[in-house]
Amino acid sequence: MRTTNSNKRVIDLTLGELLDEVEARVRAIRENKPEAEEREKPKRYVYGLKGLQKLLGCSKTTASRLKQSGKIDEAITQVGALIIIDADKALELAKKNNKKQ
Repeated sequence: MRTTNSNKRVIDLTLGELLDEVEARVRAIRENKPEAEEREKPKRYVYGLKGLQKLLGCSKTTASRLKQSGKIDEAITQVGALIIIDADKALELAKKNNKKQ
């Protein structure tokens, strides 16, 4: 719905014309970036067996057993005693491995 002249000064635009221009530009930008917001989702991490326990809603023993099983190894980074778990990847792997049983 472009009715304004591109040579018109911003100060001479009505509020409706300005909003139409802004909306048109935003729509054009979104069409050029498919699913950009979804790809830029920040990673969530949990730390230690306690974090894994809270993430899965299970006991510490079950969390330890799952970690030791190797089913979510791709989501785990361990340096010494420090355990860092990519939460989204761990949930995805746990779900995939649960379906196989």
